[in-house]
Amino acid sequence: MAASAGALIIPKEHMSGKVKVALALPVARELQERIRAVDQRLAVTALTRMQRHVYREGRPLWAGYAEPALADEESEEEAKARLEEVLAGTEVILSNPVVPDGIVSRAPKLRWLQLTSAGVDRLLDAPVVRSRVTVTTASGIHAVPISEYVLGAMLAFAKGFPRALKAQAEGTWRPFWPEELEGKTVGIAGMGAIGRRVAQLSRALGLRVLAMRRSAERRLVGGETGDPCVDELLPPSELPYLLAESDYVVVAAPLTPETRGMFGEAELRAMKPTAVIINIARGALIDEGALARALKERWIAGAALDVFEREPLPAESALWALDNVLLTPHISGGTPRYMERAVDLFCDNLRRYLDGRPLLNVVDPERGY
Repeated sequence: MAASAGALIIPKEHMSGKVKVALALPVARELQERIRAVDQRLAVTALTRMQRHVYREGRPLWAGYAEPALADEESEEEAKARLEEVLAGTEVILSNPVVPDGIVSRAPKLRWLQLTSAGVDRLLDAPVVRSRVTVTTASGIHAVPISEYVLGAMLAFAKGFPRALKAQAEGTWRPFWPEELEGKTVGIAGMGAIGRRVAQLSRALGLRVLAMRRSAERRLVGGETGDPCVDELLPPSELPYLLAESDYVVVAAPLTPETRGMFGEAELRAMKPTAVIINIARGALIDEGALARALKERWIAGAALDVFEREPLPAESALWALDNVLLTPHISGGTPRYMERAVDLFCDNLRRYLDGRPLLNVVDPERGY
């Protein structure tokens, strides 16, 4: 999503005063300086590790991840006092989706919250999303790494890499016939920045591309789609057609009340028995119980899953033991360039904010993203 719901008008006092910005997640020093260099009117405070811990109310930065402790930091009591002092005057916060429920009251001058995630599903019920505060996401920065992950998953299944690695680990020579991607069909459920990039890479390898977009009102074919990388553009009502036609189904839709559980038993049974489903969006888009049965009973050929209903994936999950599943721990969008891209987007939005221009990726609570 690259459109804004409107501009934030900068109060006159900021023309000569300072706009206080708080960085509530780890940001490398060189990236902090990049933010400060946007405009001399910015007063940027990078929270310490302990202050970030207090800000998140003890919750982990990401599922299964904990920041390392630093021996020379302030105590939790000192961090809390300093954090409240910072928040009292903060106007802009750069944060991941772990945002405290009371942030609106704790930061009475807060006008804009920039997230480093593309999705906002974890915050839809949070007071900040439906408050006076404008919330923006990092939609678009994940397109390159996640589309490459999708392509890698497609190639892994087509070329039989999982079975080859298993045979290698067992020291067994087991020849097999790999598949070709050229001439296959990929169905992309969700045509945002990630879906569009997947379409571009897929077309480059000679795949037929079907794409589903929420705003599409009818099926568009060929030149009607307005996208040279898409053979057919489909409305959500055409999901059964997309599933029946596709050799690879890519789940790239945002998680909203409408999309939660959109891939259940009926949808999985509508897929080809030779098809592979790839989920890089949110785990709750797929009924995991139905998916485990589909994989175990071979309704479909396989799945590449980077996201799950619960993260970390519980040890008792049936998915761990299945030989036709490729599991990764929610890493498809994370590369060493992640924060660099997030900061570049933030800097762009900071310039827009200071100029009174519309911000990018403004969250619409009614749409859910």
